[in-house]
Amino acid sequence: MRWSVTIGRFGGTAVKIHVTFLLFLAWIGFSAWRQQGAAAARDSVLFIVLLFACVVLHEFGHILVARHYGIATPEVTLLPIGGVASMQRMPEDPAQELAIAIAGPLVNFVIAIVLALLLGHIHAGDLARLDDPQLSLLARLAAANLFLAVFNLVPAFPMDGGRVLRALLAMKVGRPRATRIAATIGQAFAFVLGFVGLFGNPLLIFIAIFVYVAAAGEAQMTAVHESARGLSVAQATETRFAALPADARLSDAVETLLAAAQHEFPVVDAFGKPIGLMTRQDILAALKDHDREAAVAGLMRAPVETVRGATPLEAALERVYRQDSSALCVVDADGVLVGLLTRQNVAEMIMIKSMRPDWRFKGVRASSVGAD
Repeated sequence: MRWSVTIGRFGGTAVKIHVTFLLFLAWIGFSAWRQQGAAAARDSVLFIVLLFACVVLHEFGHILVARHYGIATPEVTLLPIGGVASMQRMPEDPAQELAIAIAGPLVNFVIAIVLALLLGHIHAGDLARLDDPQLSLLARLAAANLFLAVFNLVPAFPMDGGRVLRALLAMKVGRPRATRIAATIGQAFAFVLGFVGLFGNPLLIFIAIFVYVAAAGEAQMTAVHESARGLSVAQATETRFAALPADARLSDAVETLLAAAQHEFPVVDAFGKPIGLMTRQDILAALKDHDREAAVAGLMRAPVETVRGATPLEAALERVYRQDSSALCVVDADGVLVGLLTRQNVAEMIMIKSMRPDWRFKGVRASSVGAD
């Protein structure tokens, strides 16, 4: 995620802090300082830091269970609204998704119980006193973890409770329909949350927007995976494209950009094998800082990601939709570039399948791209 700083790494997962979280922390401290002085500011910032440490443990609850099922998590990012674990994929098995989803809230329950044992008690009324400086730090932290566990189990997608709901529904009605139901409930919950936020709590409105967008995005990605099932990369590959030779100059890239409708331009060596990639944004950005004779080889993105034509399209989707990905170079058995797989290609194919589910994609592309 952009605008994030890595603060540590645990078992192959990078822990990052988004700049908005640091701004949020500064705002909490400043607000407390204005109202009650330096001591209150210190206590408020300490409480938020400890609370978000519990959020990290919550996320690692998900991560460790996912790792048990062979699912890696490259990074987890702290945002003002909580933590976001970037798992490579979600399991297809509903039982596995259920285990992963429930692990996070269970971590918060365990933390709350441990803190309650240390305190000797915990009162339900403490949930309404999280910002009360008269309440001890441990009591506030215990109440906050209890709140996090309960809130995350609300059956509204994309929260953990929504994923639990989808997993349970998927056992009965299948994953696509279960996702639609859970996403609809999540969006309805977002409307309610946003409406409540209109009465004096702007943060709820921000959370509502996040929940709504995330629920819609999850439903869309599930639809994409379902549409891609049974198709190969070759059937969604763009085979009419312009490529840049390895010795091309920036002026050549600009001319190619003007002559072609594509947004991604592979750079190939003398044998037609991809060695790099330049996007439309890369070319325009290079114009600001480089001479027209600048070598493309020094400006391109490298190494380039490749995929074979016979690879199942569903297996390649995660790579296509990854944040730092712009296109995959489709190569034949000899590694020669034969096409591009982009988000636009995939979106067009999904649109065709949604309009005509019975549409059969021709095998011409698959035969021209080659097999694994």
